[in-house]
Amino acid sequence: MTDFWSIWISVLTIVVIAGCFILLKLVSKNTTGVEEGESMGHSFDGIEELNNPLPKWWSYMFYITIVFGVVYLALYPGLGNYKGLLGWSSSNQSIGTENGIKADSVAAIELAAKEGRWVQYDQEVKRADEKFGPIFKAYAETPLEELVKNEEALKVGGRLFLQNCSQCHGSDARGSKGFPNLTDNDWLYGGELATIKTSILNGRHGMMPPKGGLPIEDSEVKGLAEYVTKLAGRDHDEALAAQGQASFMKGCFACHGMDATGNKFMGAPNLTNNVWLYGGSRGAIEQSIINGRSGVMPAWKDVLGEEKVHVITAYVYSLSNK
Repeated sequence: MTDFWSIWISVLTIVVIAGCFILLKLVSKNTTGVEEGESMGHSFDGIEELNNPLPKWWSYMFYITIVFGVVYLALYPGLGNYKGLLGWSSSNQSIGTENGIKADSVAAIELAAKEGRWVQYDQEVKRADEKFGPIFKAYAETPLEELVKNEEALKVGGRLFLQNCSQCHGSDARGSKGFPNLTDNDWLYGGELATIKTSILNGRHGMMPPKGGLPIEDSEVKGLAEYVTKLAGRDHDEALAAQGQASFMKGCFACHGMDATGNKFMGAPNLTNNVWLYGGSRGAIEQSIINGRSGVMPAWKDVLGEEKVHVITAYVYSLSNK
């Protein structure tokens, strides 16, 4: 954090706490000249305002929270780059008392960081790696073809999926608009075990340029959308679809194929199976043609590591191959 933002956060925090204290003091004082319990001279709809201050216990509760906040910010990080009197950190390293330095002191953290020692969050991660590392290693050494038959491994993969993948694909893995359904056996890049693992490890970047980057006029879009509707086996206007086929032959086949069944090497979707990533209404299809589409799946190799990706791959494969 830069010095500017550190000062900004610190000043803002202190001003807010001081403001709460001042406001509490002001409302606790009787500055109206009206005795407690007496009328303030205001009434509406039969309801009269009386001079009733905050209950003492309520005021004391606010004072206690203010004091607690001040003490906490003095002892722990909370004011920009200030580390707190205890020098506590969730992820920095610490030496402990073995060198005659208080375990949680600033000096200990600085020395620990220099020597690469562990504390708190880092220790928890280390303990987790020591406990679960051998399990994931054993799974990683198991061929995927065998791992998909291991119920315990699939349960682990399911939990990893919920923690990391469900935000986009949904807890039931059925996806949503712009996020593929992983249960229907329709794969843009292929549904083989090795391909799924590659997709998760390295991510994917699918892109269709507006109008496919082709000389397609706006007047042709409705016809092209009608032809795509026909390809999907849905009710269509035959004459309009015939016009759209001529537009398709301008170059759409280069990605989607002459038979419009797609190209898994490019991630170009199959237009004949009535499965739609961005919606299959005529309006949605027209929007896809006019504006193009760009979808990105991030790479998970550096986030989860190959061992965990190996387990998730088995789980994802099992979703559409039960």
